[in-house]
Amino acid sequence: PTFFYHKMLLTLHSKHFSLFRRPPSNGTVVGLAICLHILAGDGDEVILLTPPWLGYRRMVHLTGAVPVGVPVDTNTFDMDLDAIASAITERTRAIIVNSPHNPTGKIFSATTLEGLAAILTDASRRYGKPIYLISDETFSRIVFDHQPCPSPTQFYPFSFLVYGYSKTFMAPGQRIGYIALPSTMPNRQEIRRVIGILQQSAFGWCYPSVLMQYALGDLEQLNLNIEHLQKKRDWMVKALRDIGYKLRTPDATFFLLVRSPWQDDCAFAELLASHGVFVLPGTPQEIPGYFRISLTASEEMISSALPKFQAAFQAAIG
Repeated sequence: PTFFYHKMLLTLHSKHFSLFRRPPSNGTVVGLAICLHILAGDGDEVILLTPPWLGYRRMVHLTGAVPVGVPVDTNTFDMDLDAIASAITERTRAIIVNSPHNPTGKIFSATTLEGLAAILTDASRRYGKPIYLISDETFSRIVFDHQPCPSPTQFYPFSFLVYGYSKTFMAPGQRIGYIALPSTMPNRQEIRRVIGILQQSAFGWCYPSVLMQYALGDLEQLNLNIEHLQKKRDWMVKALRDIGYKLRTPDATFFLLVRSPWQDDCAFAELLASHGVFVLPGTPQEIPGYFRISLTASEEMISSALPKFQAAFQAAIG
């Protein structure tokens, strides 16, 4: 099955991933955990862009390393390259970059990623050891307005690309993905060997199920209806702004990140819940004062929810 999986990926992704070797994983989370355990240990540091995905800090702590948060720009949600450069120390082993970014929906441009690569190259040279980039590309196929979505791995050789299919197909219970290593990665074969050891021993048998591996060809023929998802994005962004909420239009992902009318976003999430609308407050995801909405709701659910968003907003502002 694993041979079949590799052959299928080479066929399906020959244009986009021709420079990569792809050990299979049963989803993005396992792929990220394996990369972190290869790279980081006691006393090391791993840089995270904040707000981060909820699981990053815990995964870094499990290696014995210390997560170091670097906030994105609060106005644009773009990377703050100067802040990243300042956060790098001799103990920095890796940076996790999530583009498109969850929860902001920001796609980092090629110019920004080239700047990041220059910073990592300079710091690696200064400290005499590579600082690795772990690229979490979970949402790389959920992109709006036909925008380009460059991979951070295109610009920096010491990179791991981690991808999973569950978000693309909105089926998080179905675990299949891969870790990709660019041809520019030094010691690539040795890294592949270590990934295999971790998959088979330290993490248990962390391969996709045989069923998922054989289903991959059919899964790749499924088309996520981006146009329908974008229609819901545009509808909700306009409707929420008309009510009085403040939010940016996301480039990608299936989330909206909305500024809470109360400083206490958790309290406002409770107020929304009392009206029958459930959102994720920003505080647990390190962006207090905001809340996150999922666009995976049906049109009927959105139609039902919008008057409740309005009622909660009016109650909040008095």
